[in-house]
Amino acid sequence: MAIELDNGAARIRVRPDLGAGLTCFDVRHGGAWQPVFRTVDPATAHPFALSNILLVPFSGRVSGGGFAFDGAFHALPRNMETESYPIHGNGFSSAWAEASRSDGCITLTLSSDGPGPFRYEATMCYRLEGAGLVMELSLVNRAKTRLPYGAGFHPWFVRDADTTLAAPSKGVWLEQPDHLPKAYEPIARHPDMDFNVPRPLPPRWINNWFDGWDGKARIDWPARGLRAEVEASEALDQYVVFSPAADADFFCFEPVSHPVDAFNLPDRPDAYGLKVLSPGETLDIWTRIAVSPHKAA
Repeated sequence: MAIELDNGAARIRVRPDLGAGLTCFDVRHGGAWQPVFRTVDPATAHPFALSNILLVPFSGRVSGGGFAFDGAFHALPRNMETESYPIHGNGFSSAWAEASRSDGCITLTLSSDGPGPFRYEATMCYRLEGAGLVMELSLVNRAKTRLPYGAGFHPWFVRDADTTLAAPSKGVWLEQPDHLPKAYEPIARHPDMDFNVPRPLPPRWINNWFDGWDGKARIDWPARGLRAEVEASEALDQYVVFSPAADADFFCFEPVSHPVDAFNLPDRPDAYGLKVLSPGETLDIWTRIAVSPHKAA
């Protein structure tokens, strides 16, 4: 069952039983509720049909059946029938427990035995702040050995024909047909994905990782009269943009800690943003989305 939080200026619906994901994030504008994240069936049974999912204990796909770390190979099983590789950890598909709730805040917890070598406890807090949403995720390594962890948030924002995105970056990971990394290139080589200045999303498939992010982004919906300022914690210094086509009514802007398949890229797994946690150490991340009226340039 979905749990609704409503402070009068913003509202969300949370599915603790389905990965602590969201089925909506709306704000009050012009006397009506306007979606910021796509609005979906609150009873959906599929996590990829939600409005936001949690990426923990890693983000993206992992090749090779797992990863090597500290002289040992750690197998990771496939976790989605439609995917060739393990994807996004298991937090997004697990049942979380409600720890506390108030009018504008809900806290949920998860104790996970897996996937693969990962053993962790996580705490997730959604908090409404005026016409905005704060998402805070903390995990603790409960495995008996140190391991590389990653995390992020995966919201589906609404997309109109005039939607623009501004999000600084230095480089971009290109993808292979199986969605694994193909090559890393300077962002200047790909003008239609250079969001260092506000620009519309490319009118094509885009599913890419960007690095060199300063943790601040802006999304504008001029026709809706809305703007969202996105801010993320220091560990989330990369982002993903996904949109399948020009006529898609959504796009994903995902603050993340590491690129896809970081476990198996050249050099150490932690060279690309994964954080090696010894037993008992924590990884804390947060993202704030503040919505306000759109202002013409």
